[in-house]
Amino acid sequence: MAVKDARQYLQEKLDKDNFSKLSAIANDKLYQFIADSIELAKPAKVFVSTDKPEDVEYTHKQSIATGEEKPLKIKGHTIHFDGMEDQGRDREVTKYLVPTNDTLSKALNQIEREEGLTEVRGLLAGSMQGRTMSVRFMTLGPNNSDFSITCVECTDSC
Repeated sequence: MAVKDARQYLQEKLDKDNFSKLSAIANDKLYQFIADSIELAKPAKVFVSTDKPEDVEYTHKQSIATGEEKPLKIKGHTIHFDGMEDQGRDREVTKYLVPTNDTLSKALNQIEREEGLTEVRGLLAGSMQGRTMSVRFMTLGPNNSDFSITCVECTDSC
């Protein structure tokens, strides 16, 4: 599913502050990805994290407020708890999406890519109703390396 005018859609769905943070990155593919994620998961609210101190503090406070983290006796320190259903690296249930006519090791649980994407999208449909979607930017690998991969995450986990 593709949102027709992703930038306009985002301007309508995000508050002024979060739209401003996102529009600082001029990238139509990014806008389309985030718009599609919002349309699929249906969050009540969207928060764009820039990793500025105020965004980090907001995320920290939200993680405590939602119970994802609990404060420790040492000021500013917390402990994080994942839910039982959040353990995703179980070999028997982890699926590898593989293009048609391609294969990986027979020891891996493979599924045809388009079939797998349909399954995942079905699981994600409406999954953030009543929740806040956080949009976070990351780098896989060291920053400014030829081997780094920039990425974006849309999650309802603080």
